[in-house]
Amino acid sequence: MTDIEYIKKYGNKKNLKKNLEQLKKGKPVQYIVGNVNFYGYNFIIDENVLIPRFETEGLVEKVIENIKTMNKKNLNIIDIGTGSGCIAITLKKELNNYIVDAVDISKEALKIALKNASNLKCDINFYQNNLLENIPKKYDVIVSNPPYIAYDEEIMDIVKKNEPSIALYAKDNGLFILKEILKQSKDKVQDQFLIALEIGASQGETLKKIAHTIYPECQIWVEKDLANFDRYLFIKS
Repeated sequence: MTDIEYIKKYGNKKNLKKNLEQLKKGKPVQYIVGNVNFYGYNFIIDENVLIPRFETEGLVEKVIENIKTMNKKNLNIIDIGTGSGCIAITLKKELNNYIVDAVDISKEALKIALKNASNLKCDINFYQNNLLENIPKKYDVIVSNPPYIAYDEEIMDIVKKNEPSIALYAKDNGLFILKEILKQSKDKVQDQFLIALEIGASQGETLKKIAHTIYPECQIWVEKDLANFDRYLFIKS
């Protein structure tokens, strides 16, 4: 389906002319329509949150697969940098008997996440917070699609000009937030746990080494996305 066909099918027909003009100016079709399908669920989005992508659907799918092998009846899950809430809400919908928390530093992103949780009838605890700082609980599952793009990395103009930079870029060649999550997670996990992070395609080996220094006794591995790029880092006790 082309972007024009997508707008005609899913957009507000009263605003068709305006929407097509926005498309010509380079605005992403998902922001024009105001929603996107993620893992079979419809999520409201705007320019305050990243557009959910197939790679992140892959992260959710792999997290669900790993959770099912943990043999725990009561799980506490936290989604760091929740944005639209797509990860947290999907996990709650697919694994309804577990407690799901979600944090984001952006008030505007949390407004969108709350709307999505309400629309999809999900009971999730949302907090405005910087990563895991001052979080009192310990978790069985930590999941995140954090900012991991280096400031000098070339990305598509449509992404660079439209999506929130706070959700895209990180210092230290894109590694800063990922490193912080790994460091902060040490005191926030239960004895049996899973950490699952979406990462940049060139970051896997570096992050595995860092993870091994923090979790020397754990299983640590990287998996590829559908395009065969290294995309997911997993740590499992």
